[in-house]
Amino acid sequence: MELREQIEKYIPYNEQEENDKEMMLHYIDTFKDVLTRENKMCHFTASNWIVNKERTKVLMAYHNIYQSWAWTGGHADGNSNLLQVALKEAREETGLINLKVLSNGIYSLEILTVDSHKKRGKFVPSHLHLDCCFLLEADEKEEVRIKEDENSGIKWVDINSVIEITKEEKMKTIYQKLNEKMPKQ
Repeated sequence: MELREQIEKYIPYNEQEENDKEMMLHYIDTFKDVLTRENKMCHFTASNWIVNKERTKVLMAYHNIYQSWAWTGGHADGNSNLLQVALKEAREETGLINLKVLSNGIYSLEILTVDSHKKRGKFVPSHLHLDCCFLLEADEKEEVRIKEDENSGIKWVDINSVIEITKEEKMKTIYQKLNEKMPKQ
């Protein structure tokens, strides 16, 4: 299914998602390059909310750029299959091999502001991430490893402590939403 169609069919959870869905569709219709970082204003990313089987813990990475515990994910870099991107990023950033997709399609939508920063010695201007998040399950006993160029820690966090450990204020409401809308086992 085409990305635009996936987003069109997505049923927003709240007002934030309604607005972000509308803007994402607008950006898809306005820009031909929203799947690549060539679009310096906004581009698509895919993130993951990785939970254990009991839904009591979330796997978080300590993100080097943001200096905070965060979800995993990354840029589409031309790939319109964002679930594929999400799985690739989850495996690269955590070392996990066995991941089960729990969401039937996109789990949540967010447009995230990214402040200017340096990455690999190059200046990256402030921009927007048009993010599609996917709900994944992993075995918390499976070995994890850091990806040194992106994170400096990986750990399972009690689902009720996620908000406390992130330093990014804007992410707290998003993580809270992801927990609230999680389907029961």
